Amino acid sequence: MEAVLNFFVNILSTPAILVGLLTLLGLVLLKKPVEDVVSGTIKTIVGFLVLNAGSAFLQSDSLNAFGEVFNYAFNMQGVVPNNEAVVSMALTDFGQASALIMCLGMILNIVLARFSRLHYIFLTGHHTLYMACMLAVVLSIGGLEGWTLYIAGGCILGLIMALSPAYCQPTFRKIAKTDSIALGHFGGIGYAFAGWVGRFFKGGKSTEDINFPKRLIFLRDTTVAISITMMVFFVLVTGVAVGRGILAEDPANFVYLNTLLNVGTETETNWFVWAITCGMSFAGGVYIILSGVRLVVGELVPAFKGIATKLVPGAVPAIDCPVCFPYAPNAVIIGFLVSFVGGIVGLVILGGINASLMPVALILPGVVPHFFCGATAGVFGNAEGGLKGCIAGAFAHGLLITFLPAICMPVFTALGFTSATFSDADFSWIGILFGNLAQITPGMPLLIICIACFCLPILYNALVPKKQADAE
Repeated sequence: MEAVLNFFVNILSTPAILVGLLTLLGLVLLKKPVEDVVSGTIKTIVGFLVLNAGSAFLQSDSLNAFGEVFNYAFNMQGVVPNNEAVVSMALTDFGQASALIMCLGMILNIVLARFSRLHYIFLTGHHTLYMACMLAVVLSIGGLEGWTLYIAGGCILGLIMALSPAYCQPTFRKIAKTDSIALGHFGGIGYAFAGWVGRFFKGGKSTEDINFPKRLIFLRDTTVAISITMMVFFVLVTGVAVGRGILAEDPANFVYLNTLLNVGTETETNWFVWAITCGMSFAGGVYIILSGVRLVVGELVPAFKGIATKLVPGAVPAIDCPVCFPYAPNAVIIGFLVSFVGGIVGLVILGGINASLMPVALILPGVVPHFFCGATAGVFGNAEGGLKGCIAGAFAHGLLITFLPAICMPVFTALGFTSATFSDADFSWIGILFGNLAQITPGMPLLIICIACFCLPILYNALVPKKQADAE
């Protein structure tokens, strides 16, 4: 039984296979010819594998090494939020609970899509697993275990899987120019917040309409623009770190950097060459991601119509955050850089609070969350307020994903997960809310609250006429 459960969990937590199966189902329901079904399914899976390859390429040792370099260059000490780090620790004790919560949550997500007005089916499998794991940990504070933990966690997971795309959609439909696709990533509240901030600059010129001088027109090429920007970024920060003596430090303190530079070997790499290469590699990773996104969207959206019309009328697929990158490539790089700056400013503010008011965790800006989430926030801000909206929205987002993890961290510290917290905004607000609820109303009341939260959208749909809801 355990082997069968693990098999299904592996399928459900592997985005490429999950989305491929959904494409297969959609094409079959549309009664497409066999050759179209096979072709569409394979292209969707390959597209997701390409997207994942680009993401993994960006999250390789070079970005981790850059984090080491940045912290050393500017003498920063603190916690870098990391989803994978928390999950890897939590799965040791909550592996079975996480798996069952994930399976139940995905089923309940479809139930909400069918019987409420939250018509979104969340397709980012790894984030679903991460959220299931976090809920298993957080709800256990309230004394839930066994079937009570699985039901409570499944209800909240199913709810946030439908709710997160919903509060992103008002801005995302302006990005994608359609309601047939949505954003499925648990940084959703941060993206919605960036879009809200961007509205203060409504009517501004888009980042994609920036007029370059004739000799700089080549910068309109996304790959070239990102390469140049990131090369300068890497060279400047690495140069400061080298000037302060990072290469003379104990290699054990800088595992990623010294591994990549081959320090102490005959093939030792010059730091300047490494920085230049990393900058261009970053652009290569973005190029791979964009290619995968185009392939997935081109096959999945038409196929999903079969599911929407036959099984869940009006269902909308919610896909990982890189789905919005092709719509505003300039906003992607601007959003990343500005969100990162926001993270630095947030760190300074936390340092001031820690020194003068109360002890708080110092949250260091992580390159990976600020790229993926900050870039997405930049696209959202640009959709609402152009270039100014992009800058303001991404900066506000950088502050948000600095303060929220700091507030959420005591929840995990209480459970023994020291120096560990999630990076993306939805994990943080869910952890804060239900972590505190678990302590205030443990046991059966907590279970009832979780079930009630799940049922509310269904009851609202049943009791409030749609015209009245639209007017509200």
